[in-house]
Amino acid sequence: MPTHVAVIMDGNGRWAQQRGLPRHEGHRAGATAVRETVYGALEIGLRHLTLYALSTENWKRDADEIHAILDLLHSEVSADPFQDLDVRLRWHGGADRLPTDLVDLLRLRERTTRTRTALTLTMCINYGGRDEITRTAAALARSTARGQLDPDLISEKDFAQHLPHPDMPDVDLLWRTGNEQRTSNFLPWHATYAELYFTPNLWPDTDRRDLWQAVTEYSRRQRRHGATPHQPERASRADGDPRDG
Repeated sequence: MPTHVAVIMDGNGRWAQQRGLPRHEGHRAGATAVRETVYGALEIGLRHLTLYALSTENWKRDADEIHAILDLLHSEVSADPFQDLDVRLRWHGGADRLPTDLVDLLRLRERTTRTRTALTLTMCINYGGRDEITRTAAALARSTARGQLDPDLISEKDFAQHLPHPDMPDVDLLWRTGNEQRTSNFLPWHATYAELYFTPNLWPDTDRRDLWQAVTEYSRRQRRHGATPHQPERASRADGDPRDG
């Protein structure tokens, strides 16, 4: 079992267009797939699920679509569909450009669910990987200016401790739907050693069985993190190597 699965939920707009619907209807259908995936994560005991809901690049889209996405996010978070489940909700991203009422609601859900322990659901809203790295570098610079760090001795551990969510574990499995094969500025620090898994299905067509299939695929892969595969030791001559003659 992976500990942390991160998902790029791609294909909402294309799903709607294939059905002659406005793109925002695809995002609405995608919200149902989110619930399905969370239920599936709980059923198999997954500890961390991170979903890419709105990237910093998505602001380039049509204003009506962005407005519809923000309204949907507010509606879903306000409804709190997992209020009867042991799901901790966290928000990862910047507050700039987001409506104040959505930011307040996200922070409220973080406070009211912080003691839940079965699954941590992190919603990446107005998130960009390079933005996260830049903000972390700025935090390191401030610590250095205060004399708390020696710039010549800064380690990966120091960097990780200055991330917006320093307790977020590394991503084990990065899954993207929609038949695209790129990581799109998503969790570059945490996903350095993630197994990549790409599927052709559009996100609104996803259900818990697709998550289970992704986890099954992960279980078949050999994780080495730069090391060589383990090789069994050869029998020594003392153990009766026939070459001893």
